[in-house]
Amino acid sequence: MRLWPERRRLRIGRLEIDPVTLVEALDAIAALIGEGNGGSVFTPNVDHIVQCGNDARLQRAYAAVSLSLVDGMPVLWASRLLGSPLPEKVSGSDLVEPLVARAVAGRWRVYLLGGSPGVAVAAREIWSRRHPLLALVGADAPPLDMSLPSSTRSDVVERVAAARPDLVLVALGNPKQEYWIQENLERLRPAVLVAVGGALDFVAGAIPRAPRWMSAAGLEWLYRLGQEPRRLWRRYLLRDPWFLVILLQSWLVRRREVASARGG
Repeated sequence: MRLWPERRRLRIGRLEIDPVTLVEALDAIAALIGEGNGGSVFTPNVDHIVQCGNDARLQRAYAAVSLSLVDGMPVLWASRLLGSPLPEKVSGSDLVEPLVARAVAGRWRVYLLGGSPGVAVAAREIWSRRHPLLALVGADAPPLDMSLPSSTRSDVVERVAAARPDLVLVALGNPKQEYWIQENLERLRPAVLVAVGGALDFVAGAIPRAPRWMSAAGLEWLYRLGQEPRRLWRRYLLRDPWFLVILLQSWLVRRREVASARGG
């Protein structure tokens, strides 16, 4: 289901982003849950945009997404350059705490999937203490290889389905979490599946978040690189600079569209 069809999404490369605020995103997720038809929520950042350029499976997941939220200041700045400014950054890490508060108020059943070993359980314990009325119906961090047939992952899907969640927070990292959500969206309806990246690791304290000033300055990637250089250096230093090429291509497309609309 696509929300707000009357609002034009911003297209950068092969994916699109909804122009919504954090409060509007929370309202949209609540609407998806209330309608009972399920849905998917992604939070694209620079790396998602770059990977989507050559990944047909990721492209299909984004083509079907219900809600696409901008994650990262560089993408927010890019939207301004393209003449369609997005209102604010809404990363998975920004989203989870207010979303859990909404879950308490709405009496939603919540399932936590992913994170580092033990992180989902730790996040469940932390949120259970903070929100005694929160209905946490499962916490699991199974090893998942998305390159294998889906039958190898059926036990995980069966556990989630058996818990009958309204909301599943999927913290498997990109692009695994988007693959998994797209693969299991129909099986898990009416649940809404939200890709939250490293949010559960942050909640559990397994990985510290960047200081607010670094995030606001678009330097969260540098902080994360300093925390996990061996795992992230290829992503940030070799792959993600291609975003500049994609941005230039998108800017040229936008210029042609504007010229065509003016009859030029």
